[in-house]
Amino acid sequence: QVQLVESGGGLVQPGGSLRLSCAASGFIFSLARVGWYRQGPGKEREFVAHITSGGLPTYADSVKGRFTIFRDNAKNTVYLQMNSLKPEDTAVYYCNADAPLPSWGQGTQVTVSS
Repeated sequence: QVQLVESGGGLVQPGGSLRLSCAASGFIFSLARVGWYRQGPGKEREFVAHITSGGLPTYADSVKGRFTIFRDNAKNTVYLQMNSLKPEDTAVYYCNADAPLPSWGQGTQVTVSS
């Protein structure tokens, strides 16, 4: 079955960086669009970024220029490099894959605070 396992979350100060990873299994990773969503305290889940099977990324306006999504098909893993983090980036970050139906990981907590 489809499995998505996120890692890399934690506590970071404003202006800091984190890299999230999502290890995928149970589907043909190289053919799937994969990405990241997040859900902050008291907020709806929102789109962060995704990357197509061909490597084309798309970003939410709120993270453009600060976050970078990339994938390693040999490792069945998608990454989210997050730089210049802000307190408003605090959220549970979820990995998502069109595998072919939308599938979700369990989430990893990112907290940006001094």
